[in-house]
Amino acid sequence: MTGEAKSGPLSGIRVIEPAGAGPAPFAGMMLADMGADVIRVDRIEQTAPGADPRGGHRVLDRGRRSIALNLKDPRGANVVLSLLAEADVLLEGFRPGVTERLGLGPDIALAKNPRLVYARMTGWGQDGPRAATAGHDIVFIAVTGDSSRSPGAAASQSHR
Repeated sequence: MTGEAKSGPLSGIRVIEPAGAGPAPFAGMMLADMGADVIRVDRIEQTAPGADPRGGHRVLDRGRRSIALNLKDPRGANVVLSLLAEADVLLEGFRPGVTERLGLGPDIALAKNPRLVYARMTGWGQDGPRAATAGHDIVFIAVTGDSSRSPGAAASQSHR
């Protein structure tokens, strides 16, 4: 991705997205598709030659620039904080407490940039009995019991 201006309803909006899995990369892709300048913060080990066994371009990475940092190193976290000073949004999908341990939690980020939108996506929220566990569609379906019913069984129950 080059530095040319993007067009779309979110043109001029800068989003910082620490690389992760789940809904955050998808949301970052959609924001980039709508013109936002999304900068993904990749892990250094993921950018090494041969790190992606599929090779080449991953579809969810489209439309973004990226920077590779070790966020567990305070120098890496400081680079992100400097990016956040000029950003509009931090989009993160880590489990609760991760950004705080990295020195990038809401208190620190908002002290650096009070107008920042700190957007968190977690499967089970920030607290509660399942907060520390991964939340994925298949898990939600299993926990709620929806996976135990077949489409035909659900339809026949609704006609009783």
